[in-house]
Amino acid sequence: MPTRKPKVIVTRRLPDAVETRLRELFDTELNLSDAPMSREALIDAVGRCDVLAPTITDRIDADVIEAAGEQLKLIANFGAGVDHIDVAAAAARGVTVTNTPGVLTEDTADLTLALMMAVSRRIVEGARSIEAGEFKGWAPTWMMGRRLSGKRLGVIGMGRIGQAVARRARAFGMQIHYHNRSPVSPRIAEELEATYWESLDQMLARMDIISVNCPHTPATYHLLSARRLKLMPAHAILVNTARGEIIDESALADLLASGGIAGAGLDVFEFEPAVNPKLLGLKNAVLLPHLGSATVEARTEMGEKVLINIRTWMDGHRPPDRVLPSML
Repeated sequence: MPTRKPKVIVTRRLPDAVETRLRELFDTELNLSDAPMSREALIDAVGRCDVLAPTITDRIDADVIEAAGEQLKLIANFGAGVDHIDVAAAAARGVTVTNTPGVLTEDTADLTLALMMAVSRRIVEGARSIEAGEFKGWAPTWMMGRRLSGKRLGVIGMGRIGQAVARRARAFGMQIHYHNRSPVSPRIAEELEATYWESLDQMLARMDIISVNCPHTPATYHLLSARRLKLMPAHAILVNTARGEIIDESALADLLASGGIAGAGLDVFEFEPAVNPKLLGLKNAVLLPHLGSATVEARTEMGEKVLINIRTWMDGHRPPDRVLPSML
């Protein structure tokens, strides 16, 4: 463990208070331009730093980790997801990986409900009609959507965020169903009055709304394949605030265009930041630029977790948010 201040390289701009504290505590190199680092820049960074503080825009694969100097001992990720980091390769090199779980739960759940409302009540479509001068006055059958109350919500991934979404949905009078690797505890199931489906196929065929809240792993890549998407009822809507790779985006776009399902609310995309051109212009798709954790509170608390993980490692202790290959 270094006795000097460790060299920390931050790959993107973070909230000012976080960057200031990083400079106070460590020998910190900031990215003032906020442009994503190229692969060459990442390789240069891991060759010079003790701690790399990346974000989801940085692909830290086995080759990048292999290029790291012996001094690299910690990858302190700014974000809960670590699918952009080869955690197994890092562990094999003796590099600890940490993340920032928990602090973005409430904000992501809020946005998930906002997307449900935006799609089901055609809020974005209605706002655009005003801007286009299409509103000619109230009419009995114009811009009709569907209420949330009484609808069956199927949550894919009943972790922290999935449970927070379910609690909010209960307040809207929705019935909670979920698919997970295993059932949640009886206490949580009772609190949410949640019905567990071991078969994702069976759940998809019976829900009014599907919310994707599971992590992206090799096992969940295209979990919602073209075949599975077609199992959803024609009146159903799909909301994804997790990771774009979980859904076959091209198949979803085709289904939306043909009326195979009623609508979708997407905050993440399969080839982010690129958005499938087939999704653009669809009236029944609400598209957001990855805003799930985009609150002042969440981003600041994420930065504080990065600070705590680095400082704990610096003091010779196990960081509280260490990520192990066995956890993925």
